[in-house]
Amino acid sequence: MCDLAAVAKMGESAVSHQLRVLRSQRLVKYRREGRKIYYSLADSHVMNLYAEVAAHLEEHD
Repeated sequence: MCDLAAVAKMGESAVSHQLRVLRSQRLVKYRREGRKIYYSLADSHVMNLYAEVAAHLEEHD
């Protein structure tokens, strides 16, 4: 989570909260390896949705 917080320029607690919301909506999944937690998109539908939003935003720049 430290890496995500640094990239997003947010506090760790804020990132933790956002990830919890995304997990509850089944948009991301996670796996734990010891003390590390790895997050990924839940499935290809989420990636397709992200791609559509990104394309829409680029059209309206």
